Amino acid sequence: MFDSALGEVMAHTRNKRTTVHGRTGTTMRRTLRREAPTTIGLLTDEQDFAAMRRYRTFTFEDHGVYLKQVEGLLRTLTAQGVHTTVALFDPQEYAEYCAEAGIAPDTPAGRSRFTAEIAACGATVAYAGQPMDALIPALVGRAVRRATWEYATMLLAGLGDCADCGQDIGRAAFDRASHLLERTLAAAGPGTHHLVCSTPTRHEQLLAALHTDRDGTGPACLDSAEGAEFVSVLAVGIALESHGGVVLRTSAPGAPDRVHGWRLDGGCLAPLTAGEVFSAYCTDADTGEPVAPESGVEYCAGFDIGADEPEQHR
Repeated sequence: MFDSALGEVMAHTRNKRTTVHGRTGTTMRRTLRREAPTTIGLLTDEQDFAAMRRYRTFTFEDHGVYLKQVEGLLRTLTAQGVHTTVALFDPQEYAEYCAEAGIAPDTPAGRSRFTAEIAACGATVAYAGQPMDALIPALVGRAVRRATWEYATMLLAGLGDCADCGQDIGRAAFDRASHLLERTLAAAGPGTHHLVCSTPTRHEQLLAALHTDRDGTGPACLDSAEGAEFVSVLAVGIALESHGGVVLRTSAPGAPDRVHGWRLDGGCLAPLTAGEVFSAYCTDADTGEPVAPESGVEYCAGFDIGADEPEQHR
């Protein structure tokens, strides 16, 4: 009797432990799933979508339907508590990646591996419920900015050392550009600042934008990626002594926006006059046609930011 009762208790205990362990394992896996980030490679335009349709295993036929399905998946993952990012999927880069890695491109596994690769080193945007017509421009813009930064970095790295002083020309220009940005933001004072740097090169017109806020007590708060992109583009203009420029727009509560400007001249930033700033800001860059000035905006001369500059290669 005792042995029989003991056996029943032990069996019941084994079954209960198995059930508890099963529930615990399932719960743990669900928790881990929520903590495992997901990246989705997105074909943002019709041309890239058409290029992927040559693969038999890519079963979508309509780009609009494809975008709706991706958006639905993003919403589902978010509802499950999964942190999701979206990466720009480039079919040409995908084909090159598969050729170099020796993997078959016409497979879901190949697309998955490539997406993981661009998630690690490419341009991505975190999904926070934004609609596709907002997500796609943000993703394309991020990819363009990253490509600009990579190109600027390559140019700076290829300049080598100065034959006279032995300085790394690109590094010296980067340090100087960092100093000039710091001086500009310090002199600009409190407010919300938007800076744009334009630098022509032999093959590309480089553009970089930087957004920052500064209160009346501390330094400006910079996004590290935007800061690196802006400084790199400005450094290219300094190192190449090209004819680019910088525009600063400052917004503050209860006051009109102020626009200041500088031109790159001999590796320095020379202030523009108020008239030059007005002319540059109110002219269409593509057509050269005049553009009506904005109301509530003051077009101001650039202020002096050249003092206390570090040593520069010449």
